[in-house]
Parts: sequence; C-alpha cells; structure tokens
Amino acid sequence: MAQMKAVQVTGAGAEWELTEREVPQPGPGQVRVKVEACGVCHSDQFVKEGLWPGLQYPRIPGHELAGRIDEVGVGVTAWKQGQRVGVGWYGGHCGHCESCRRGDFVLCRFGQVCGISYDGGWAEYAVVPAEAVASLPDDLAADEAAPLLCAGITTFNSLRNSGARAGDLVAVQGIGGLGHIGIQFASKLGFQTAAVGHSNEKEPLARKLGAEHYLDSKTVNAGEELQKLGGARVILATAPDSQAIASMVDGLGPNGTLLIVAAPGEPVMVNAVTLIGKRASVQGWPSGTSKDSEDTLRFSAMSGVRPMIERFPLARASEAYQQMMSGKVRFRAVLTMNV
Repeated sequence: MAQMKAVQVTGAGAEWELTEREVPQPGPGQVRVKVEACGVCHSDQFVKEGLWPGLQYPRIPGHELAGRIDEVGVGVTAWKQGQRVGVGWYGGHCGHCESCRRGDFVLCRFGQVCGISYDGGWAEYAVVPAEAVASLPDDLAADEAAPLLCAGITTFNSLRNSGARAGDLVAVQGIGGLGHIGIQFASKLGFQTAAVGHSNEKEPLARKLGAEHYLDSKTVNAGEELQKLGGARVILATAPDSQAIASMVDGLGPNGTLLIVAAPGEPVMVNAVTLIGKRASVQGWPSGTSKDSEDTLRFSAMSGVRPMIERFPLARASEAYQQMMSGKVRFRAVLTMNV
C-alpha cells in the first residue's frame, strides 16, 4: 500500500509525532484530498490535550486544509478528481437531528469536525465527507486559503449575518489571528471600521488592513471612544480575554451586538443594565458550513482579503504549533506539503 507522511498525537498530552501511514481510501460519500497546505489553529489544542469529549487516538489534527481532490468515493457526483478544494471546521452533519431538519447544518447535534472526529489535514492526504468540501478559487493560493477556512469564515460569516449594514460602525477587538482578518472583512463589507488594540504599535497595521479608527485600549477607554463615534452597531470580539471583551459592551450603540468569536477560558461578565438600556445583546458565532466557506473564499479572492501567514514544512509541525500557542506567529501558521 502507498504510504504518506502525517503528524499525529497518540494520546492526551503526548507530543506531536511525525509518522508514516497508509494513504487512506475514500468510502461511499467521501472524497480524498491531496493536501497542499493546512493551517495551525488554537483549536488544535483540543486534540493535543484531549479536551474534546469522545476524542479517539491516534489522531491527525488539522481543520484548515486546502488541496485537490485525488479520488472520489462511490456515490459522489458533485466533485471530480483534480478540483481545487478546502475543508474547514465544519466536517459533516447527520441529516436527521432537529437542526439538520431545519437546514441549520452547522448546529447539527452530531456534527463532525475535521481533524477531531476523523483525521485531518496535518498529512499529505485526508479523507473527508463530500458535504464538508468547499470549492477553492483558482486565483487563491492554497497556503493563503487555508486560514480563511477557519479564521476567515468565522469572521466573514459572523459579520455578514450580524445585522450591520454598509456605513454602520463596526469595531474589531483584537488584532491577532482572527482580528487582522476581521478588520479586512469589515472594511471590504462597507462598514465604518474601528480597530481596538492594546498597543499603539499596531495602529499602522490596523489602518493598512482597512481600519478608519484605531483605539489603544491601554491609553484610552475604548467604550467611551466608540460612543463619541456614535456607538458601535457590532463589536467583533476576536481576542480571548474575558475582561477585555466585557469592557467592550460600553461601546455598543442602540440595538448593538457584542459578537464573540474567540472563546476565553473564563466567563464573560457583562453589565446587564447597559444591555437593557440600549436593547443590546451578546451573541456567539461558530464558523459555518462548506457553502459558507465557499462564499468566504470567493469574497476573499474578489476583494483582496488575505491572511498574514508564516509557512512551516510538515516536519516542523510541532514548532509551528508552539509558535502559534505562544503568540509569536504573525498571524497564522500554515503547514505546507511537498507538492
């Protein structure tokens, strides 16, 4: 049998291990993707540390994979060999739970996650359900597309469904792996975009990414400054700091929404009086389906939105993970294969 290189973890807390495995064969309703690039995400910690209920080992992580379909399984008619595709966090749905029956597949009660429910993209090949596959535009490089399948879809899909309209004030809290993409999307979607960072050093970058306003939360009260601008229709929380997120509620305008896409480890304690007085709300948002991924990729290709990435060969996956977890990567780490 043909062999492939892959990076796996054999148990909770174990080290990443570069290994060789048999190239997997797609079953009915599945496709095999020859991986060209795969992003490294903070959520890969779920696999590394055994934080996902029912996780089975050994497991190859990776839910930001981009490549080409190498083989299709029996019954697959929507995809052909050679097509450029990507796979994100959404890894398939059951089709029969309440959410699925309503067509809300991303909230499937038994939903699968690529790289958690089954082996993901830290390998030269990955087998995935056909419904998890998104078409990848030809003018979007695989290594730049990979982070858009997680950080990209999460920020784009949440903003386009937030209720904000072109011209509304939208603030992005945090200028990191999620935030630097969120600022670009907010600007390209026509929002009056404000970036909230914790250092004046990031102001030039934030403005280059499309922010009209920059607020350094270390030197000004970001909530008060947003009120001077009329109050934010949406504040996209991308930095997982519960206190920083909670403080942003004061910057909401009437009917504003604090939209949380980054999960801090502690509860977010917000002022209920502020929410009531402004008829404001706090909302969480997951990523989206494979169709949402396609929309994200197409919009990115059309508008010029691109992630800032650092590339690592597959053999250096452990280093890429450590650099990402320490915050030293600017801003997304991507594993590249020998293609």
